[in-house]
Amino acid sequence: MTRNFGKLAFYTVFFALLPLAAFAEDGGAGSSSWGYALGAGLAVGLAGLGCGIGQGMTAGNTTAGIARNPGAAGVMFTTFILGMVLIESIAIYGLVIAFLLQGKIGS
Repeated sequence: MTRNFGKLAFYTVFFALLPLAAFAEDGGAGSSSWGYALGAGLAVGLAGLGCGIGQGMTAGNTTAGIARNPGAAGVMFTTFILGMVLIESIAIYGLVIAFLLQGKIGS
């Protein structure tokens, strides 16, 4: 019980303090742009990693489901394609965020 309470307390504090980083100031005229470059790299890298794992799990589970029940292949394939599109949109969002952060490097 206390271990679950510890996790709950950690995540509550983490997600309560996370928005503060979004409203942090740039640091003035002398701030370096390495933070933006790091953020852009993390945005693309983590989005790609998460999407790769999600797409692999989706493809594997769909293939296993079709192997167990070939009659439902049409419905499963439609759901599979919809799931892949939604998963891939997350990678595109990461790419857009990286482009937005790269635009801040020059300014």
